[in-house]
Amino acid sequence: MITEDALYRLMTWLSPSFPVGAYTYSHGLEWAVESGAVHDRATLEDWVRGVLAHGAGRSDADLFRDAWAAEGAALDRVIEVADAFRGTAELALESAAQGRAFLTAVQASWPHPRLDALAERCAALDRPPAYPVAVAVAAAAHDVPLAPALTAFLHAFTANLVSAAVRLVPLGQTDGQRVQAALGPAVAAAARAALARPPEDFGAAAPMVDLFSMFHETQYTRLFRS
Repeated sequence: MITEDALYRLMTWLSPSFPVGAYTYSHGLEWAVESGAVHDRATLEDWVRGVLAHGAGRSDADLFRDAWAAEGAALDRVIEVADAFRGTAELALESAAQGRAFLTAVQASWPHPRLDALAERCAALDRPPAYPVAVAVAAAAHDVPLAPALTAFLHAFTANLVSAAVRLVPLGQTDGQRVQAALGPAVAAAARAALARPPEDFGAAAPMVDLFSMFHETQYTRLFRS
């Protein structure tokens, strides 16, 4: 169950209007479009489904789950793993920049000692607050249950990728929404899998995403930061 207040917070934090700059990142998708790997609705759906199941969708879901419950030394461990577990400089920037922006905005608008503790621990470790970690700690601090928070986080991640593809391919808005609708079961499955997966099964394998992110670093003309 989720209360109306908790639902309101969750919807606000993961809204496209929340100031984390999500619209500036494509998670390597810009090069996927440039190379022709993603060129229509079907290939976009396959790409995002793969990222959810095998890439950052999987690893960030596990980090989110662990950070939601962690405090003290356990939280330090999640912070360190979340910072280290990025395949390229651009993917690290994507997570760290959004995490910092999110934590700053939430501390200012929905202050809580657990958010202050996260900021202090990140500073002590000289590590940025990765985006899934920052959102998870905010959710836990403000009594947003784990399951809906994680599902909403993964939905926002896929929605941002679809939005990027609508501009890049380009796709029509209706085709973008068709992809979003088709991905609903995949988002739910990714959240359920993370909640059931043991912590020692942490990991991801989406080498094409990392490779395309590397290519994107030197792409001649680009719209996105990753």
